[in-house]
Amino acid sequence: MSKVDEILDSIGSMTVLELSELKEAFKERFNVEAAAPAAAMPMMMAAPGADGGGEAAAEEQSEFDVVLTSAGEKKIQVIKEVRTLTNLGLKDAKELVDNAPNPVLEKVSKEDADKAKELIEAAGGAVELK
Repeated sequence: MSKVDEILDSIGSMTVLELSELKEAFKERFNVEAAAPAAAMPMMMAAPGADGGGEAAAEEQSEFDVVLTSAGEKKIQVIKEVRTLTNLGLKDAKELVDNAPNPVLEKVSKEDADKAKELIEAAGGAVELK
């Protein structure tokens, strides 16, 4: 198995929170910032002052907060999912769920936010992405 495959396997087994921490550590260690994909370049090259800038900014949101708005009837299941997503201890996860609305994850990618929302809603909680 090549080193690349080993790294990809390792990344594949990480939680959403661990991936977020990895991204931040990578940026700090190598002093890099993610570049915009080539497909987004024409949109970024639009004339300054063009109308509809607010809509474009909303569509280009790249970081999302996953906010638990309600634990629902299956609070224990929701606490378990929150623990899995955040690596919090039982006490901290319970406090987060009991004091909803609270952010579960902050500044995560759209894919990670959608996955977290799906898991929490499947457990019976209500989630909002911001």
